[in-house]
Amino acid sequence: MSDPYASRTPVHEQVVDGFGTVRVLPLDPDADAAVIHRWVGEERAAFWGMTELTEQQVAAVYAHMATLDTHHAHLVVRDGEPVALLQTYEPEADRVSACYDVRPGDIGVHLLLAPAGPGGGQPGWTARLVVAITAYVLLGLDRRRVVVDPDVRNEKAVARFLGLGFAPGPVVVLPEIDLPDVYLPEKKAQLAFLDRELMFPG
Repeated sequence: MSDPYASRTPVHEQVVDGFGTVRVLPLDPDADAAVIHRWVGEERAAFWGMTELTEQQVAAVYAHMATLDTHHAHLVVRDGEPVALLQTYEPEADRVSACYDVRPGDIGVHLLLAPAGPGGGQPGWTARLVVAITAYVLLGLDRRRVVVDPDVRNEKAVARFLGLGFAPGPVVVLPEIDLPDVYLPEKKAQLAFLDRELMFPG
């Protein structure tokens, strides 16, 4: 079967042993809206805060993000199949900066995994995917530390990050953001951090 994403230029491409070829593509708000809308509309993605949005509204959210220099969205593809939505951001330009002391070299990450498909749900599947994602974020972007801020009620996401080697930080309350282009309600979050030296020693 042909790869529908083959013509798109990745920002990162990596062969992960026993897993496949992982490509990190800049998100195309129009071309990728149907896939992302399907994912964020599921009950499991409730903490993503987009369950009620239409496909057009999802496209508009990411079209707006594409205009920003501090926040970026990517579609992660494994052997031609979309497997994750990756968002990266500069913590100092985000509300999380009100809740912890941002260090030089920090980068924020939001990660939404696709519904489990062929190969999904197998032991180690997420860990091998995250190897490629963190290689892009920490090595490709030359950053020192990843920060994540899952909702404390999202126990699966919190457990997943801690199981992948993230060190737990404080539980914080991210302030409400109410702007013309974006609204984010107040959020109680579990901060967690991953140092580059831990993931990629030497």
